[in-house]
Amino acid sequence: MKVFVTGHRGYIGAHLVELLREAGHTVTGCDLGLYAGCEWEPWVAPNRELTKDVRALDERDLDGHDAVMHLAAISNDPMGDLDPAVTFDVNRDASVRLAHLAKRAGVGRWLFAGSCSVYGQADKPDLAEDDPLNPLTAYAQSKIETEYAVRPLADDGFTPVFLRNATAYGHSPMLRNDLVVNNLLACAHATGEVRIMSDGSPWRPLIHCRDIARAFVALAEAPREVVSGRAINIGGNAENYQVREVGDLVRELVPSASVVYTGEVGADPRSYKVNFDLLGRLLPEFSLEYTLASGMEELDRKLTEHRFSLADWEGPQFVRLRTLRDRMHLLDSTAAEAA
Repeated sequence: MKVFVTGHRGYIGAHLVELLREAGHTVTGCDLGLYAGCEWEPWVAPNRELTKDVRALDERDLDGHDAVMHLAAISNDPMGDLDPAVTFDVNRDASVRLAHLAKRAGVGRWLFAGSCSVYGQADKPDLAEDDPLNPLTAYAQSKIETEYAVRPLADDGFTPVFLRNATAYGHSPMLRNDLVVNNLLACAHATGEVRIMSDGSPWRPLIHCRDIARAFVALAEAPREVVSGRAINIGGNAENYQVREVGDLVRELVPSASVVYTGEVGADPRSYKVNFDLLGRLLPEFSLEYTLASGMEELDRKLTEHRFSLADWEGPQFVRLRTLRDRMHLLDSTAAEAA
């Protein structure tokens, strides 16, 4: 299979390219390079690489590919709120355009990196794909609006699939520490404190970033009639945690660290406990390789090996928002070129 991966230099993309190539697929990577210089470890390169904004892609770029795996995005709630107009331009409008391009180019399968954040503030636990959505941020809203716009394109020749990913964590060659698990563990290594900015009560479904990449590969290979047009929660029922539980696990790994509730964000309204039964029914042979405990143990070892420091913690390399603030002009200039 020939696969076109957007955002291949990203946190999940680095794992995805490696897994695809290990499976014998040919990979074209497309990435603007917003986070060039943020690499933590060497990563596996695609067979072919485009340095290009997804908004500037054309049909010729996609010719001859069997699948598109679309990860490129302004990639979490705080980054999405930095400039909501750019967030919708990149995350929604460019994604919908890319789906149309892929269909015209004869690409058979289009897989989209969505998010469980579309559930937002939930009134009930155990949220399934057909439960009401309550997106609270531009990022979450852009993800669900893309689902709504692309789903009608599904037909016998075009199979869109929408992965509503749980909150990612864990080691990657393109490490990020602006995700709740990574943030708390890295903070403990760098500062000796586990700083929880809420009261610790919000629920989050959690998944290792490599397991998200594995789900992309599995869904690319699944029968069309099983997955076409589906929104699928990606995670595991046993992997829903309250933030305070994550803090407790950090304390077990870094016993010298103290847990501090800073109260900076008050009562975080984003709280959702998610059901992943559909994933098990559609892909009965797929299961997560990581539990939260094993994924955190791996990352703890990596942080120790790399001697993760206060300078690392305070710098821009591992916090996408800090880097993006300095490089927003790249998004503005490429938007002008694409127009």
